[in-house]
Amino acid sequence: MSAPKSWSPRTDNGWTWVGLVLAGLGIFGCGYAIYRVGQVHADPTAYLTRSTNIAAAMEERDERKQKAPEMDGGVEWLNCGGPIRLRDLRGKIVLLDFWTYCCINCIHVLPDLAKLEKKYANQLVVIGVHSAKFDGEKDSKNIREAILRYHIEHPVVNDANHRIWEAYNVHAWPTLVLIDPEGYYLGSVSGEGHYDLLDRIIERLIEEHRKKKTLNEEPLRFDLDKYRERRTSPLAFPGKVFADPANNRIFIADSSHHRIVITDLDGQVLDVVGRGEPGYEDGSFEKALFNDPQGMALRGETLLVADRKNHRIRAIDLKAKKVTTIAGTGEQGRDRRVGGPALATGMNSPWDILLVGDNLYIAQAGHHQLWKLSFKDKRLTPWAGNGQENIFPSVSHGKAGLKGTWERSMFAQPSGLATDGKWVYVADSEVSAVRAVSLNPADPTVKTLVGEGLFEFGDVDGFGEKARLQHCLGVAWYDGKVYVADTYNNKIKVIDPDTLECRTFLGDGTAGRSDDPPRFDEPAGLHVAADMLYVADTNNHRICIVDLKTKAMRTLNITGLQPPQPTLEDKPVFVNASKSRLGETLLPQAGEIVVTLRVVPPPGFKLNILTPFHYLVQSDKGFEQYGPIADPGPEMQVRLPAEKLADSTTMTVSLAYYVCKEGSEGICQPRSHVWEMPVKPGKDNLGAALVLSTDK
Repeated sequence: MSAPKSWSPRTDNGWTWVGLVLAGLGIFGCGYAIYRVGQVHADPTAYLTRSTNIAAAMEERDERKQKAPEMDGGVEWLNCGGPIRLRDLRGKIVLLDFWTYCCINCIHVLPDLAKLEKKYANQLVVIGVHSAKFDGEKDSKNIREAILRYHIEHPVVNDANHRIWEAYNVHAWPTLVLIDPEGYYLGSVSGEGHYDLLDRIIERLIEEHRKKKTLNEEPLRFDLDKYRERRTSPLAFPGKVFADPANNRIFIADSSHHRIVITDLDGQVLDVVGRGEPGYEDGSFEKALFNDPQGMALRGETLLVADRKNHRIRAIDLKAKKVTTIAGTGEQGRDRRVGGPALATGMNSPWDILLVGDNLYIAQAGHHQLWKLSFKDKRLTPWAGNGQENIFPSVSHGKAGLKGTWERSMFAQPSGLATDGKWVYVADSEVSAVRAVSLNPADPTVKTLVGEGLFEFGDVDGFGEKARLQHCLGVAWYDGKVYVADTYNNKIKVIDPDTLECRTFLGDGTAGRSDDPPRFDEPAGLHVAADMLYVADTNNHRICIVDLKTKAMRTLNITGLQPPQPTLEDKPVFVNASKSRLGETLLPQAGEIVVTLRVVPPPGFKLNILTPFHYLVQSDKGFEQYGPIADPGPEMQVRLPAEKLADSTTMTVSLAYYVCKEGSEGICQPRSHVWEMPVKPGKDNLGAALVLSTDK
């Protein structure tokens, strides 16, 4: 989340907001933060009395340390089996991530958290504290969708009323808070780019608390929402769509499947570009890798793609069926001021692109700017916006006679682009605004059609400064009007750029999946072609097509497309397994062996059947079979081919499963059990069924 240096204090619903630019070096990392101050608590003993910078945390004197407040006040716990309390995590290092899912800086923090979780799997627990900015972000359903969209694999509490935020004296999105294994608050840091700092501190904490014998290194597992998901659509959170009716095709950014899907106008799949897993690789359609692809543009028979998490622009040669990179280094760019050769210049979350002549205009959400890629000289340069996150000019500023220019303007996470040939229209998401940028170098004007500021949002039809949007992510141009994906309002709106009238075109504001009446769920991408409006209805995992003449809407019925196949599971590992040694077992020589596995949880625990269970069967003659249990429960079955075990003399069956403490459903522990047995051939009708139990 960013805010400009010039952002001045204001009061809104009892809160005071102050914008503060964090330093770009050292312990403060990069990016901006929004600060909130002035709240008086009814019970000050329940809150931290001060904030400590995380870089100084390890030098804090013991007598000055404060116990971390409990995580009370959340309206719902997500991505886990139930509420989690800090006292249940004693012995673990705990990292709280205060975030909101609209925030680009928060999104940039997530890969760092994933790296830390993987590196310190048995010592660190990350908990996301989702303290919403927008009204739409307070809904647990929407947060759950964001968890799935961004592949978050740690618990998240919906702090809709900012109770935990207040208890921890937090002022900015994102803020990271560190708690030591004894439950003491160590400090916090705001902004993005703090991986190295956190890595050093966590390593030191592990060393210190191993010596004190206060570190619990027993692995934990959480009941992730991805295990509950039952999606029927072959798409996953499509972010943008681009139609080419002249050539009977539609291009879909299947963003969370990390691929580009090409269909004809009726939805029949023509091609799929990318392997369907996150990564970066150029090459053939089958070999290429993307990471959260978003906006697209067509240049002849080359489809250009904003490869957001790879911070690159990719080019798809539709005839040669080959993917190449034409801009970006793969590293997140930090310099907002100067550009350079396209392949040597860093980019920062390119979210949408727009081709005008020989120039590709790029909405760099992470830079809060518009950039330009010239195909003539293959250079990438800033085009509009000074990099400060705010809105200038706003509608009211424009009425007062203030005028923005390419260099004297501000944007806030621009995420959608469209043009009428004279102006580039911008969905400026964090200020819930639609902007217009002149394409004429002789008149480099920037103006605002709707939008007043970082915290001015809502769902209001009206003119200019009276109208309100809520985190709009897409725009399209048609017949003198700008169509807007009013994302968090679940609507499509239309703006007249001459009169500044903004009105609802489709949708009643209710999140839903319906063609008649038209209902959307966080639509994020729009494109107009041949009197048709194509909508990427992101949280509904679908593409909608609207006849702009009649407003009739239909869902594109995609045929011939399957979700990406999961990669082959790694052989499971069975940590600290309990063992049973059984007597000699007779195995049949042919047919199928059905092995029934019974799990008896230890006292005080219950089985968690929503997390994945894995098994491994091995014999002394080289037979091996493993994988997930299809239907985990107290009693499960594994089927084995008898012929492949016919010559074996020993066999082991291993099972990895999960149990949760009674009364603390949010925290689960992996358990393992191994059964070892000598085996010998039996008659075909003997030993065809084995029953193995963890309590024997």
